[in-house]
Parts: sequence; C-alpha cells; structure tokens
Amino acid sequence: MANLKHIRTQIKSVKSIQQVTKAMKMVAAAKLRKSQDKMEQARPYADRLQKLMANLINDVDRSILNLLNKRETINNVGFVIVTGDRGLAGSFNSNIIKKAEKQIHSIGKENAYLFCIGKKGYEYFKKREYKIINHYIDFWSDLIFDQAISIGKDISNAFINQKVDKVNVIFNYFKTVGTQQLTYDNLLPLEFEIDNQNINSDVIFEPSKIDIVKSVVPKYLNTQIWKYLLESFASEQAARMMAMENATENAKEMINDLKLEFNKARQTAITTEMLEIVGGAEALLN
Repeated sequence: MANLKHIRTQIKSVKSIQQVTKAMKMVAAAKLRKSQDKMEQARPYADRLQKLMANLINDVDRSILNLLNKRETINNVGFVIVTGDRGLAGSFNSNIIKKAEKQIHSIGKENAYLFCIGKKGYEYFKKREYKIINHYIDFWSDLIFDQAISIGKDISNAFINQKVDKVNVIFNYFKTVGTQQLTYDNLLPLEFEIDNQNINSDVIFEPSKIDIVKSVVPKYLNTQIWKYLLESFASEQAARMMAMENATENAKEMINDLKLEFNKARQTAITTEMLEIVGGAEALLN
C-alpha cells in the first residue's frame, strides 16, 4: 500500500497536468473557430474555380501549358505532405506520416521527392534520409495566402523542370470537429472531372480561351494549396481540442481513483494505529 505522502503528491501532479490540458483545449477551440471560418470562406471559391477550370480545358490542347501536360512515363513522383508543427493532437500527424510512407514505398523510396509542410513530417522524413526538395515550418500561427503562393511556385518549378513527373498531396480534410478525413489527392498535372451537361459551347471568350487558361491555371494551383493548408490547420486544431478534452477527462478519472486509494490508505493507517493503541493498553494491564 502506497504511503499517504506519495499519493498526495500524485494527486497534486495529476491536477497540474489537468489544468494544462484544459488550457490547451481552450486555446485549440479558439484557434479552431478562426481557422474554420477561413476554411468555410475558401471552400466555395475553390469549388467554383475547379468547375470553371473543368469547363475551360475540356477542349484545350493540354500541351500549351506545362502544368496541364501529362508525362508519358512516370519516373519520379513528388509528395506534398501536410502535417503540423506541434504534437499533442492525437493521431493527426502519425496518420499522415503512415499514409505517406505507404504511398512512397509503393513507388520506391529512390523515386520519391518530398515537399514537407509542417515540422513533424519534416523531422520524421529527414531523420530517415528521404529525398526532401523543400520544407516549410513555423508559419501556421500567421497563415496567409502568400505562403500558398510560395509553396505553389516551388512545386510547379519542380514539375516544369521535370524534377518530378507527377505530384500528389496527403492532408487531413476537415469534416466535423470530431472527424478528419485522411485524403490522398492528385495535384499535378492538373486533372478535372468534366461534366458535359454543364458545358456551354456558345460562350465567346475575350481574350482568347487559351489566354484565359494560361492566366487561371497558376491561380487555381495556388488556391488548391491554400485550401490544403486551411483544411489541415482546422483539422489539427480540432484533433488537438478533442485530444486535450480526452486527456482532461482521463486526468479527472485518475484523480478520483487516487483519492479513493488515499482514503483507503488513510483508513488503513488509522485502523493500524488504533490496534497498536489497544494492544499497548492491554499489555500495560497485564
């Protein structure tokens, strides 16, 4: 049976941890509200732009723009891996890393080139000597569209310069506060599902349709990356909030168990002392 002082120290430690997890939950909830607002504002624009692109390039020669050009032979594949900079978010980062490793090993580690967004993914793959073209860390607290433009420029340059023949992205898609969907998506070359029923062939384009495609494609790429960042950041905050809520509840249960153990130990000590007193009194009488 543990002594009373040791149990009291354990209760104090768990209470301190509970205060920290409760504070982290509140911080994550505040960040989630802001990130969710940005994400929900960006979704309609990204979806509308995607439909616009699908209608524009349905009859355009894809060779006019490198970002649309499909390679006949796929030798090297680029992977954009979006993780967080910090842990304590449940399985948020580990699920992304496991999925990325699985996809990389399917084509061969020597044929994979990585763009690591977030410190957790970068540290993991750097330690295991994967081929990392570029990494991006310490920007989540001040997330702006210019960062998406910078990342998009690096990715498109690697594709245009034939460093990679295809680019895929792995990120968490925000569904609800309690659910984040692990998503594996194609980024380059740009491909779209064409809805022939909504295509209007009587539209007159000014300037030419080709000029419009050349102008819109880079904007679409940057918008997609911006969407990945917003979805991932909102998912991370939701995962951390849920993880900290679970940790707070677990700490509460531990405190209750320790208090019960403390009361049992105290009662045992009191009983022992009473027996010793009674035994001593009987010995004096005899």
